[in-house]
Amino acid sequence: MTDEKWMATVKEFFEEHIAFDRHLGLLIDEVRPGWVRVRLPFRSEFLGDPFRKALHGGVISTVVDATAGAAALSTLPSGSRCSTVDMRVDYLLPAQAEELVAEGSVLRTGNQVAVINVDVFQGERQRIATGRAVYSLKAAKRS
Repeated sequence: MTDEKWMATVKEFFEEHIAFDRHLGLLIDEVRPGWVRVRLPFRSEFLGDPFRKALHGGVISTVVDATAGAAALSTLPSGSRCSTVDMRVDYLLPAQAEELVAEGSVLRTGNQVAVINVDVFQGERQRIATGRAVYSLKAAKRS
């Protein structure tokens, strides 16, 4: 499978086949080997603090996890799998009642794990959170 076709498959997998991502409305805007941009349109159900109109931290951490997973999977051959081993999220600013955009890049991929950095933005690229995730890799045999 070509890289282009595999990237389209990664996008489809996260948007359509992961039920939780589909339920949230998570969209992958762009995916390249080792890099991904994810978008989550705002919904009022995502508010964690109705008085400040701030998004729930769990929504932000979910976006970090999904972004890191897509970035990790994009480095592997077709048919591979990956899963979260560890994840850390630093909340830098309260997330407003608007769309989230996250960009993830793979820092290192080994035989069994990958380390991914994720930045989460709102508005004019205002960074509201940053995360780092470690993923277990189960690479399929290259064909």
